[in-house]
Amino acid sequence: MDKIRQLMAEDMQKLDKVIRSDINSNIALINQIGNYIISGGGKRIRPLLTLLCGRIAGYNEQQHGDLLHKMAAMIEYIHTATLLHDDVVDESGMRRGRKTANAMFGNAASVLVGDFIYTRAFQMMMSGNSMRIMQIMADSTNKISEGEVLQLLNIGKSDLTSSEYFEVIKYKTAILFEAAARVAAIVSGADIERETKLANYAINVGIAFQIVDDVLDYIGDSASMGKNVGDDLLEGKVTLPLIYMLENGGATVRDSIIHAITNPAEADVELIVGSIKNSSAISYCLDLAHSYANSAIQELDTFSNSLYKEAMFGLAQLSINRAG
Repeated sequence: MDKIRQLMAEDMQKLDKVIRSDINSNIALINQIGNYIISGGGKRIRPLLTLLCGRIAGYNEQQHGDLLHKMAAMIEYIHTATLLHDDVVDESGMRRGRKTANAMFGNAASVLVGDFIYTRAFQMMMSGNSMRIMQIMADSTNKISEGEVLQLLNIGKSDLTSSEYFEVIKYKTAILFEAAARVAAIVSGADIERETKLANYAINVGIAFQIVDDVLDYIGDSASMGKNVGDDLLEGKVTLPLIYMLENGGATVRDSIIHAITNPAEADVELIVGSIKNSSAISYCLDLAHSYANSAIQELDTFSNSLYKEAMFGLAQLSINRAG
């Protein structure tokens, strides 16, 4: 990741400048919460993806100025708004190792500022002067919302299938990755073939990224994750490691998982986490993530070799290497 950050340092500095300037409002509370969220760290993978896709597609800065950075910031705003809303829905108290906005400022303020950031993102889309960008982002944010509702409906569902799981992560995660790539391609003047290649790359990276996130909830380090191991289980969320154990684990483990999913307050987290770590669930999930990352890399075959292409290879690998 250090090499990617080094290559994209100037772009990321410009991005940060846009993110901080465009969040400004005449309402002090909006600025307070907005700055709190922005200063909370995070990898900014989605705007980084936007910038990389723009660069590999030949973005012309002399012709379009900081438009690419504006679109990358817009993507980050949408992601940030979804996090604000997610934390309220999940009643989360911690994210990235510190208090969530809802824990600091209350649910009402977090939801309303989330709405502000969403609508500011749509204002920023207008600078692209493209109906295609508007259509892509309108469709994408709509699907993200559907994904959130699907996830809510799946809480406590012990018979969740793999296909249902992948439907949720496609809507919740991969859709915004895809939108980031398509918007970058459009502002860079890429033809539809190259746009589609970048979109497919992004979808596969997004899916791999989310699978690994779900794995890390069982094998990760609480300090580096900024949340406790097993939090998904305690929230009744059924992710791929649990689905694998429900389909392949012994009767005792299955019964424990079903009881935990339907009664999170009584979950034996230590037992279930230990069972997952000592099974083939982790290797199964990571093998799938590797497959998606490799599919992403193959989508870049039509692009000329460059430092940006190498960085996109690295980004795909990073999506899975976080699991160690």
